[in-house]
Amino acid sequence: MTPRPGPRPLPLHLAAAAASLMSGIAALPLSRTGSPGSKRLWPEPLHRAAERLASLPADAAGAALARESTRRAAAFLTGLERYTRHPYHRDLPAPPVLWQDGSARLRDYGPADGLPVLVVPSLVNRAYVLDLTAERSLLRFLAAQGLRPLLLEWDVPEGAERDFTLSDVILRRLEPALDATLAVARGPVGLLGYCMGGTLAAALAARRPDDIAGIAFLAAPWDFHADAPHQAEIGRMAAAASLSIVAALGVLPVDGIQALFTTLDPLTALRKFSAFGRLDPDAPEATRFVALEDWLNDGIPLPGPVALECLAGWYGENMPGRGLWRIDGAPVRPEAIRRPSLHLIPARDRIVPPASARALAERMPGAERIEPALGHIGMVVAGGAEAQVWRPLTAWLAGAIRSGRTAPPAPPKARHTAPSRSRRAPAAPAGRRRRG
Repeated sequence: MTPRPGPRPLPLHLAAAAASLMSGIAALPLSRTGSPGSKRLWPEPLHRAAERLASLPADAAGAALARESTRRAAAFLTGLERYTRHPYHRDLPAPPVLWQDGSARLRDYGPADGLPVLVVPSLVNRAYVLDLTAERSLLRFLAAQGLRPLLLEWDVPEGAERDFTLSDVILRRLEPALDATLAVARGPVGLLGYCMGGTLAAALAARRPDDIAGIAFLAAPWDFHADAPHQAEIGRMAAAASLSIVAALGVLPVDGIQALFTTLDPLTALRKFSAFGRLDPDAPEATRFVALEDWLNDGIPLPGPVALECLAGWYGENMPGRGLWRIDGAPVRPEAIRRPSLHLIPARDRIVPPASARALAERMPGAERIEPALGHIGMVVAGGAEAQVWRPLTAWLAGAIRSGRTAPPAPPKARHTAPSRSRRAPAAPAGRRRRG
């Protein structure tokens, strides 16, 4: 078996871990001579560690720190090595392809008589996080409950797709996929968007409201500066840094995307691989870790124009949150999407801040919200996902699709006139449902 390449980008994770592990030795002189004013800002664990080190001779303290750094480095490297050689490989059979254009495919999870739901994942990672393993598959769960998930699966952009803008993604991939879904349906269909796929799904629903019975959003970002105004400068800097890469390659490569995610928490790899190294390799939790880590490292390059639109337009200028994002020249107005919507907003999300996802719910008339006590990825694969996310999502989608097929079509004015922005409501407690 060929060893896995390790968490991507591996050099960045190794450098971050090394910097962290060596920082204690480098800071030892400062812990003894630092000003009383600066020490008041230290957290309590750091105070306790400094007091213990201060009780030792300087040479003994340095040797103790060196031993501890060596031990932690060994634990990290052991976890990395065990991950790269773990025997697990994903072997779930792929569902049949219902429609394909370029690198985009629509996979049919059945059953044929189920209620159709078009599922739109993020453009950044592979779609199979929604079908990770036989025990952790949201899509197979939906199918077993009488829905018919139709997963829009993205692959590596080729040829003309490297020049795609977000408008191209909507017009040339999402809308044809919706048409293919409607061709096997008997009326309006459900729409489900995860992460960035939820943001794209909102644009699709704004353009094709009569074809959508209801829309469910899983951690879909909208206000990219909510609770994080510093994102503006980070987005602009990331866009500027990516210009030469995109010009040379035509895409923003996977390692470049992963490096951006690493900035959210540079020491994630150090913590999780150190913990993984302590697990029994044959234990179920070890296999689940490898399955998820394989997916995390199996990313997709972004078409160059899409990458720059997202970095500069979404994160830099907050175009969706300010009402300035346009598809094919038309503004995307969530206020005008008069369709039932459910917004599942994980309370522990560090990738899409809950306030960013709430902003979309607050702009959609009659929106319902559920805030499970889970993280961004945990909401679709964690042990608590079935109870907190899968089951309420299934029930809501089934009800929305059935209602959408029996209700008379909305008059044109209701479909196209944007209502006034809904009043901002306080956040709901984790795991509770509310109307926004």
